[in-house]
Amino acid sequence: MTHYDIDVYVKTDILYPTVSPLDKPVIWVRGEVKTPPFSSNARSEAGYLLRRLQRGDSLSMPVSRPMPTIGPRCHELRIKDSTHTWRIIYRTDGDAVVVTEVFDKDDDRTPKAVIDRSKQRLSDYDKVVKGQQ
Repeated sequence: MTHYDIDVYVKTDILYPTVSPLDKPVIWVRGEVKTPPFSSNARSEAGYLLRRLQRGDSLSMPVSRPMPTIGPRCHELRIKDSTHTWRIIYRTDGDAVVVTEVFDKDDDRTPKAVIDRSKQRLSDYDKVVKGQQ
């Protein structure tokens, strides 16, 4: 595999060992969900929600909020932990769920830096992986 400037790798699962050939892979451009810093309950919730996305489910509030400022089909998963409120920025493509950022959100607004990084990572992903300009 050729090394690119972006760190793209495929994880098809977080917690559940059974993956259907029909499931979309989760492409982690950046970020990860692991314990710590996620509690095991928050990690389980994130795994469950990502699994639903892999199977083609459409999620909405209160667990997923659209993020049109990042781009089409972009959303923010909302994971409540005992002391943290985690966010997972993702885009649903026809062939994958692309995760661009995992962070602890401590404000009502998504930081501009997170939005800008997610836009750039998706642009890089599209250029490298999908051959789009």
